[in-house]
Formats: sequence, structure tokens, C-alpha cells
Amino acid sequence: MVTRTSSILGPDGRPIVIQTLSEEIATPTVAGVRRTHEERVASGLTPERLGTILRDAAIGEARSYLTLAEEMEERYLHYASQLQTRRLAIEGIEVTVEAGKAKTNIVDAVTELVNDTEFGEALGNLTDGISKGYAAVEMMWEYERKTLRPVNFIARDPRFFQVDRLTLSEMRLAVDGSIEGVELPQAKFLRHMPRTKMGLPLRRGMARPAAWGYLIQQFTLQDWAAFSEVYGMPLRVGKYNAAASPADKRTLLKAVASIANDAAAIIPAGMDIEFHEVNGANGAAVFGGLLEYVDKQISKLVVGQTMTSDDGSSLGQAKIHNEVRLDILRADCKQLARTANRDLVHPFVDLNFGPQDHYPQVQLLVADPEDIDALTNAVARMVPFGLRVKQTEIREKIGLSDPGDEDELLMPTAAAAGPAPEQPAAKTPKPANDSKKPAEDVKAKVAALSAIVLDHRRACRCGACVSLLAAEAGEPDALDQVEALFAVAMDDWEEMAKPIVQPIADIITSAASFEEALKLIETAGPDASKMAERLGRLTAIARGVGDIAD
Repeated sequence: MVTRTSSILGPDGRPIVIQTLSEEIATPTVAGVRRTHEERVASGLTPERLGTILRDAAIGEARSYLTLAEEMEERYLHYASQLQTRRLAIEGIEVTVEAGKAKTNIVDAVTELVNDTEFGEALGNLTDGISKGYAAVEMMWEYERKTLRPVNFIARDPRFFQVDRLTLSEMRLAVDGSIEGVELPQAKFLRHMPRTKMGLPLRRGMARPAAWGYLIQQFTLQDWAAFSEVYGMPLRVGKYNAAASPADKRTLLKAVASIANDAAAIIPAGMDIEFHEVNGANGAAVFGGLLEYVDKQISKLVVGQTMTSDDGSSLGQAKIHNEVRLDILRADCKQLARTANRDLVHPFVDLNFGPQDHYPQVQLLVADPEDIDALTNAVARMVPFGLRVKQTEIREKIGLSDPGDEDELLMPTAAAAGPAPEQPAAKTPKPANDSKKPAEDVKAKVAALSAIVLDHRRACRCGACVSLLAAEAGEPDALDQVEALFAVAMDDWEEMAKPIVQPIADIITSAASFEEALKLIETAGPDASKMAERLGRLTAIARGVGDIAD
């Protein structure tokens, strides 16, 4: 039988086999390397057994490691929660298509492809590689909507695959009778190998370092359970005499061991049971502290921080540290988009439109969190000074839609409570050469702007306007008091200045020469005593106002 191949080459340079595109390749089997029956690795796990599992995975024998990684998500609740948080953060990012220099019809076809819900499910399944080191989704291609496209995405168990023995970095299909496995057909699988750290794919999964935390957590829980069973109970001590037989000793030991549960026991004559109170009360802190420490390390490992995942930190800290650190989320999304472009977008375009110089690019862009308070405060401060801002842009920033004609609108408090503004009566146009019109226009604009600012302050509830209103309604500050004091002092400035100015004016009027005027001023000069007294009093009052304000 002749194998039909395409002239289109895959990412590795080999031609795409057309007939395999619509056939299932990585099918599960009842027995063999792709068996589906349950396996248990985590039960009774010891440090020696865990070390063996991790060493085998490092050389490519990863079935036990992948099984342990799956069981850890079922048994270690904190690890499962943090891993789910990281995966759901990726799935919450909207997929977009960057056209670039690609042709319009190709961009439209790719956009339609990625908008399919099946594609979103496939990306979500690929995030399983974060914990295990790699993930694979098999694509079933069919002719649909005039294009050859994947119509079904099947998530495959990572244990159905293996890595090559030479580089330990190429995914291959596990088959019975072959230690190397077989190569994966081109354009058939989405193969995602997250780069969470440098190294080989099987050493990059979160499950590898988390396995030690899981082991410690299991031991600590067992010890804590044993401690809790006897915590608070008195220590029972049985005493027997020197003549007691072995049978009597066994009877006494059985009575001491069972008295806590049965609350009753019989012992031979001449034997005693004593109860000693145990005063130690810090045992719970030892086990609980170790569990808390391990959980925090797991949080740092998976989501990059502990503030929003473990303890109730402040609001400011929670704003800085999101559920998943933004740099980690951006890296995850960038790597996932690269996988989708390599294994889906490029083959899809090549098979339907031929090889291209420029391809559309799938992107998962993580936006920076918007500080709504800072944005609204800045706009509220700058708009009264002439800053022009589009309403649609502000609505997009704060997540509000444009209101319709029939929608009920929220109004500022001052504007809603006050009467509707009266329409000014039409005035007769003034002559164009009216020199007062520009000044009047300026005054009118200033008055209108002042009214707008005042109404805005009364209606707005941003931090800047609230503080301004509070300052207007509250007690005057020191500067206002000094200015008011200066205004009062200037009411009788003519009376205060008369003893200084009037004598000089009289001398200048009566003197015959400049030299005579100077002599008269030196002998009978101006009287500044009242002015000095007033300035001294005002200076003292102003200093007192300043001291109180400070």
C-alpha cells in the first residue's frame, strides 16, 4: 500500500502523511505500555522508593514518576490547589490572533480556527505539562468549511509517550516491543514542553521538586495523627511485684494499653496502675509548623509567592502579588502560544494555503492590572484644566459599557438635586468692533469653568475632590488666618500712614531748598510709633498662629 504524503513539510523537515491526520494514533490499550488500568505509586512511599522513581525518570523511565505526579494532585490538597490556580490563570487569558503581514483570508481562517471551543479546551489540557514536564493532545483532521482542519482534540495520557534515549528531549509514542518508541507523525499532535527551568523536559516538571514536599507532608500527617490520638491523655504506668509470672505481666500490659479505650480493666492482686499527667502542650505546634512550612515552599514553587495563596496579607501586598506572579503567567502564556503556532497554525496554513512567508500568530497577552483609583484621580484633576479625554477609553479602562438612549443614567449628586439650568435668552448681536467683548468672553469662560470645577467637586468622590471639599468646609489653615489678619489690618492703613507721610509732605511744601528740607526732616521727622506698635502686635499674633498650626 502506497502511503500518501503531502508536499508540505513539517517543522522537522519531513513530509506530512495525509492519511494519519484523520486516524487515531495514541489509542489506549487494555495491557501494555499504553494500558489504562489503575496503578499505585504513592501508597507507602518511602524516601528510598522516591529516590529510585526520580532517578529512573531522569534517564527516560518515567512511567512511575508520571503516575506519582497524577496521584500527588489527588492526595496533596495544597499542591493541587496551587497547581490549579496556575493552570486556570492561563486558561483565563483571551486568545488573540496577530495578523502581522499575513494575508487577510489566512488571518480570517486562523481566527475562526482558534475561536472554536475545542481549541480552548486543547490549550487547557496542554497546561498539564507544567506539573509533569510535557503534555500532548492528538488532533483529528477533517475537511470542514472548505478547509482541512482539526475537528476534535483528544487529550492523551502523558504515560502513552516517552522521550528518546539519546537526547531525552524528543517526545515519541510508546509502543510495545520497542524501547525507543516511534516518532510522532507531523501535524498530528500538539506537543507542549513548558520551560519552567533549564534542563531536560522530565526534570522541569513541578511534580519533581514537589514530590519531596509531598513525602514530608505525608510523614508529618501520620505523626500528627498518632500524636493527636494520645494527646491530653495521662501516661499509664503499671507496676508488678517481683513474684509476678509472665502471664501476670502480659495481663497487666494489656490492661494498661486498653484502659484508655475501654475505661475498665482487671489486673491480678498486688499489681497497680498509676496515671501521670503530661504537661507538654507544644507538640501540635511542631507538626503544624512543619506542615505550614512545606505548604509555603510549594506555593513559592508553583505560583511564585505566598501572600495571596496562604495567609491573609494586606490589601496593598495582595495588589502587588496576584494569584500567580505576572512574570510567571506571561512566560506560561508565551510558551503555550509558541506551541500552538508551531504545531497547529503553521500546518493548518500550509495544508490549506501553501507555505507562506508570513504567518498569523496566536497570542495570549497578559495585561497589566489597571489602578482604577489612580486613573480616576488623575483624570478628575486634569480635566478641569483643559485635558481632553475620550469617554469610551475611560469606560474601557474601568469595565463599563456605553449607555443606550433608554438606559437610566447615574447623575452627580449636585446636578441631580439642583434645578435644571435655565436657557439664556437670545441677545442682539453686538458690533464686531466692540472692544469689551474679548474681556467679557474671558470672564464668562472663567466663571463657567469655575462653576464646572465646583460642581465636579461636589459630585465627585475621588480622593482629590473629597480632600478639597473637606478643606473648604473645615477650619481655615494657618495661611488663611494670616491672610485674614492682614486684610483686617489694612482697613485703617491711611490713618496709620498719616503720621509718617504728612510731616514729610509739610516739610517739602514749606522748605525753600533740598538742604533745608533734609535738616527739617532730621530735627522733626515722621512719627512711626503707631505703625511700629501695630506691626509688633500683628507679628506676635501671626507667630502664635504659626506655632498652633505646627
